[in-house]
Amino acid sequence: MGPCLPGAMEKNFSVIISLRKQILFHFFVVTFPFTQIKKYTFCFLLNLIFLCLVNVISVTTKGRLHSFDLPKAVCLEFSPKNTVLATWQPYAASKDDTAGIPNLQLYDVKTGTCLKSFIQKKMQNWCPSWSEDETLCARNVNNEVHFFENNNFNKIANKLHLKKISDFVLSPGPQPYKVAVYVPGSKGAPSFVRLYQYPNFDEPHAALANKSFFKADKVTMLWNKKATAVLVIASTDVDKTGASYYGEQTLHYMATNGESAVVQLPKNGPIYDVVWNSSSTEFCAVYGFMPAKATVFNLKCDPVFDFGTGPRNAAYYSPHGHILVLAGFGNLRGQMEVWDVKKYKLISKPVASDSTYLAWCPDGEHILTATCAPRLRVNNGYKIWHYTGSVLHKYDVPSNAELWQVSWQPFLDGIFPEKAITYQVVPSDVPSEEPKAATAYRPPALRNKPVTNSKLHEEEPPQNMKPQPGNEKPLSKTALKNQRKHEAKKAAKQEARSDKSPDTAPAPAPQSTPRNTVSQATSGDPETDKKIKNLKKKLKAIEQLKEQAAAGKQLEKNQPKCRMEDLLDVEDAVRQLCFFSP
Repeated sequence: MGPCLPGAMEKNFSVIISLRKQILFHFFVVTFPFTQIKKYTFCFLLNLIFLCLVNVISVTTKGRLHSFDLPKAVCLEFSPKNTVLATWQPYAASKDDTAGIPNLQLYDVKTGTCLKSFIQKKMQNWCPSWSEDETLCARNVNNEVHFFENNNFNKIANKLHLKKISDFVLSPGPQPYKVAVYVPGSKGAPSFVRLYQYPNFDEPHAALANKSFFKADKVTMLWNKKATAVLVIASTDVDKTGASYYGEQTLHYMATNGESAVVQLPKNGPIYDVVWNSSSTEFCAVYGFMPAKATVFNLKCDPVFDFGTGPRNAAYYSPHGHILVLAGFGNLRGQMEVWDVKKYKLISKPVASDSTYLAWCPDGEHILTATCAPRLRVNNGYKIWHYTGSVLHKYDVPSNAELWQVSWQPFLDGIFPEKAITYQVVPSDVPSEEPKAATAYRPPALRNKPVTNSKLHEEEPPQNMKPQPGNEKPLSKTALKNQRKHEAKKAAKQEARSDKSPDTAPAPAPQSTPRNTVSQATSGDPETDKKIKNLKKKLKAIEQLKEQAAAGKQLEKNQPKCRMEDLLDVEDAVRQLCFFSP
């Protein structure tokens, strides 16, 4: 590690590198001292021999504890207190036994003995779910959830039976234990998620909460740390409106006190990520068509703070919940925003290009980003950042190697106390790399011409950075000049319109000639106004003829009385056509 990284952190960091020349998978299980409770696994390539061993190795003594001959092992997982190791191999039916060979094994880490073997055909949700104290363990079997107590897998302590149950999630934290179950809809019936408290499953009103919805082909259920509420992301495979190729998502809130609500997201589009704060009182959602929006909600599902829009698709709360990282990985450039969520103040905006992985250090101060295979097979490596934006350590994998997995050593909550947030960039000996400015493609005909500043999408600023009425920042000279031109053009248009319509209403006609009152309204179209003007002249001529006839004046020879009657009929038609009052 670099000199700016604490020495203790070197021991808490592990990296596994696999060579491209070596082809077959090998599983290497790293265990930490039992006093530190946590263990985790690594997977990397080893050699050409078609043999796979699962090795359990103590990092403290650097010695191998156990070795299991599992030639097709694909998945590994430890129980929360590291007493049980779960392994899964692809299911294969036996030639002699139609029931198949058990492919899910549970091993006692201390003794190395196999506690139990099960048949688990699907890789999805293969691993049993434990409570944090390992008092309770559960797994989904057909239409039931089987519960085991105290790691005694030879006896089913309880069952939760629901027709066509698809998924379940056991709550974190101590007793009383709770479980969220999902049942997909069928034959016009809606899908639903229910919350239960163990072991109250059979009573008529045993469910703590129930939420049903029609638009759900699959769901993701997220418990908060205190096990008081669940967030449900309901997804459909096809968006019938055609707005998204990736289907449609909705976000629902459920509480163990029976409350439920739909979280109203202000921007349409997919839901990229939803994460609870460790305080269990608020959560952050990243959603909407790019540039995506990020918003923090409270337990009433009301927005607390809006981070605006930006190139992001993931959110990461620090272990203490006082810092939030919004990042854009995958097909985005790796831009990160680090926020103080107590003051909702931006701390830094580092860029981790081509990153496929991000994880907070348990101390709540350092961030790990990595580019790993097989997601990306080039430019593999990792960086350790301080949340203020400085890179404390960097490692690039050689060109003939690949980085497959990297992870922090886990620790129990409370070992690292929360520290005050600093906005001063922490110094580092690692030379900073200025990200290359990405330039848009310009056709040859435009390459010698000035570049126009235009954006495909206008990004919305965060809630506390939007201009307030009366607090606008002074505009630049160019902006002022453009604003004046716009205002002058607008004033000219208004003046032209006012010229077409008279400033004052026409004076009332004398009582002796009430039929002279004519409306002076205009249509706003110059051609139409010209026609109306000509019609007014004709109407005026008709009025003069009527007055002459009424006075007994001798009409011209070309104006016989029959002609006068025809003109009266035309008068009424013209008045109706031109919206004049008689």
